[in-house]
Amino acid sequence: MTKLSVNINKIATLRNSRGGNTPDLLKVASDIEGFGGEGITIHPRPDERHIRYQDAYDLKNLVTTEYNIEGNPIEQFKKMVLEIKPTQVTLVPDGDDNITSDAGWDTVKHQEYLKEIIAEFKAQGIRTSIFVDPVIEMIEGAAATGTDRIELYTEEFAVEYSKGNKDAIKPYAACAQLAHELGMRVNAGHDLSLENIEFFAKNIPHLAEVSIGHALISESLYLGLENVVNMYKNKMKSE
Repeated sequence: MTKLSVNINKIATLRNSRGGNTPDLLKVASDIEGFGGEGITIHPRPDERHIRYQDAYDLKNLVTTEYNIEGNPIEQFKKMVLEIKPTQVTLVPDGDDNITSDAGWDTVKHQEYLKEIIAEFKAQGIRTSIFVDPVIEMIEGAAATGTDRIELYTEEFAVEYSKGNKDAIKPYAACAQLAHELGMRVNAGHDLSLENIEFFAKNIPHLAEVSIGHALISESLYLGLENVVNMYKNKMKSE
């Protein structure tokens, strides 16, 4: 069975917008695990516009499933990960001003750089994963870095699938199979949703884990909104 790791960045965005502690990020993380989530993912960025670095430390002793921290391995990020020692660190080549992740690593060009960072994390018992595009050469390059896993960047699949192009799955399936043959496990994430996750999961061999945040939180708002509106109305009913 493929595991579901829930990215809670959007919960932090909502909390930060009012300056208080509502919604309570830690409670939400704990509740997600209680609801059956098999992992918690966060992606802190240098400007802390959603997940704060302190959140990463606060979650360390709370998360009882898999704890996955994503990010660009700048010095501040590396220091945090080495201190927290999460279950997994996912390396993402984000620029400081990226709104969201928009590309995987060039694992050929940056191979030596990645080797060094991955070795440092693995020496501390932290499982490593590299965010990659579904390109055969990038999978081969990832294997040469010594990473434990890859995370397939799935935005292109999601866009094409929404247009009815089911063949968009083919490069992802091929890359997943190759990663397995080269001794790496396969994660995936970005724009996976209730619309496309069933097709994706059924057609990607050896899929260990998906990380889903934006769609899952947005869908939760829609699927729960009617219930909450009516709860408010019931609270205000006259006797």
